[in-house]
Amino acid sequence: MVDRKMEENIAQFCGVTGASVKDARKFLEKYKRVDVAVDAYYNDPTALSSVAATPTRGGPPAASTSKLNALFDKYKDPDADADEITVDGTIRLCNDLDVDPEDVVLLAVAYELKSPRVGEWGRKGWVDGWKALGADTIPAMTAVLPRLRTKLGSDPAYFQTVYNHTFEFAKQAGQRSISTETAQAFWGLLLPHGMAGGALAHIEGEDVDMDGGAEGWQEEHVQWWFEFLEQKGGKGVSKDTWIMFHDFIRTIDAQFKTYDLEAAWPSTIDDFVEYAKERVQAGR
Repeated sequence: MVDRKMEENIAQFCGVTGASVKDARKFLEKYKRVDVAVDAYYNDPTALSSVAATPTRGGPPAASTSKLNALFDKYKDPDADADEITVDGTIRLCNDLDVDPEDVVLLAVAYELKSPRVGEWGRKGWVDGWKALGADTIPAMTAVLPRLRTKLGSDPAYFQTVYNHTFEFAKQAGQRSISTETAQAFWGLLLPHGMAGGALAHIEGEDVDMDGGAEGWQEEHVQWWFEFLEQKGGKGVSKDTWIMFHDFIRTIDAQFKTYDLEAAWPSTIDDFVEYAKERVQAGR
C-alpha cells in the first residue's frame, strides 16, 4: 500500500513539474506531501536547471479531459441556467484543495482558467486551463498551487498579466469600474505578494533620487493609498486607474519627486502624489 501511494505521488509530481522519476522520488521521500515537495522543487535552482537540460522522454502525461469534466460536474451548480461552477461550488473546491478562498493564488488560478468573475468558472476555461497546467485530479491541482503562488510573486510579467485580469474578474457584469472597497480588497492581496516576491520591484531610472532613502514604492505607501481613496470618495476605481497604478508603483521613487505631472497619468494618481508629498514633508 505504501509503495502504491508513493507511485501515485510520483506520477502527480512528475505530471506537475515534468521532473524525472528519480528527482520526484528524492523530493517526495524528503518532504512527504506532494504539494510541499513541488514547492521545494520549484525553489531548488539545481533541480530546475537539471530538468531544463535533460528533457523528459515524451514530457509529462497529458491531463485527462474526461476526468476534468467529471470534476467540473462535481462542483457545478445544478440549479444554474448556465453550465458553470458558482460560489457554492467554489467554496467546496477550495475546501478540497485545502486553500483559503481569499488566498492570492486563486487570482492566478482565475487567470489560468479564464474565470469571468469572482466565484464563477466556465467548463471550457476549467478544462483548457487545468489541462495546460497538467492537473486532472484534486491532489495534482493542489500540487500546482505552490508553483503558481511562487510565479505570481516573483515573475513581473506574469504578475502584471494576472493583475490586469483581476480587474475584469472583480468587476460586476455590466459595470465599467469596481468599487473602492473591492479594489482595496484585491490590492490588499496582490500588492504585498508582489512586493515580497520581487514581481513589483522598483524599475531603475536615470532620474531616481538617490538621496531619498529607500528606492521605490514602500509597504507604508499602500496604506497611504487606501487612506487617500477613502478620503477622496468617488464612484469607484476605473480600469485606467487600475492598470496605470501598477506602472506607477514600479516606477515612482520613495519621495515621489520624480513624478511627471505632464505625463498621461489618471487624475486620481495625480491627486494621490500631491497627498503623498504632503505626507513625506510632514514626516509621515
